Amino acid sequence: MLLENRNAVIYGGGGAIGGAVARAFAREGARVHPAGRTQAPLDRVAEEIRAAGGAAETALVDALDEAAVDRHADAVAERFGGIDISFDLISLGEVQGTPLAEMSSELFERPIVTAVRSFFLTARAAARHMIPQGSGVILNFGGDGGHEPIRNYSIGGFQVAVQAMSSLRRQLAAELGEHGIRVVTLHTGGIPETIPPTEPGRGSITEMISAKTLLGRAATLDDVGDVAAFLASDRAASITAASINITCGAVAD
Repeated sequence: MLLENRNAVIYGGGGAIGGAVARAFAREGARVHPAGRTQAPLDRVAEEIRAAGGAAETALVDALDEAAVDRHADAVAERFGGIDISFDLISLGEVQGTPLAEMSSELFERPIVTAVRSFFLTARAAARHMIPQGSGVILNFGGDGGHEPIRNYSIGGFQVAVQAMSSLRRQLAAELGEHGIRVVTLHTGGIPETIPPTEPGRGSITEMISAKTLLGRAATLDDVGDVAAFLASDRAASITAASINITCGAVAD
């Protein structure tokens, strides 16, 4: 197994993407710690993992609350002997469809502040435990998907947010590399499975996502989980400061 005996904290672990990553980590032998603000979805993920023979410990943690993040990381490290993987997967709360010229500053800033604050707080909390052990992997989701502006549609502050996270990822990698800690981002071109069935225009959005790819399909939740497990493992030991493109060719690096 790729992640046997590793401890992985997953912020946003009750969400669709976070849950997929938690299940993938558990399949590869990690003890997973899904964390989030709502207990019920965390419990569902943990129950699925345990039913499959894996190990999961949930916790209510707001990834924007500095004291709560530090307290939880300290508790995990003390009880289980350290933190090997930290993955920030929380929702950024961006507003889409409203032109920037018509958007309030509050709505524009929200995903930017959320992205940078959560990534910083969760990475810092993990790094404080990874540095003494001389190893660790810090992952986040969003990445370099914001290189090109989105034409004919507004996604608010999201593009700015992912670029800010990219800058933070590179700086974290530069400072933590000497301690054996890798920092990597995953980015997709959209995952149709995350669109609620009741969402108006779900079919057209799915078609739009797939039409932009070179493979004729969008990335799936299983794709994200499998790539995340590989990146968190020693088989990806040479990868840091990078944004890993799993857009099925929608973004050609």
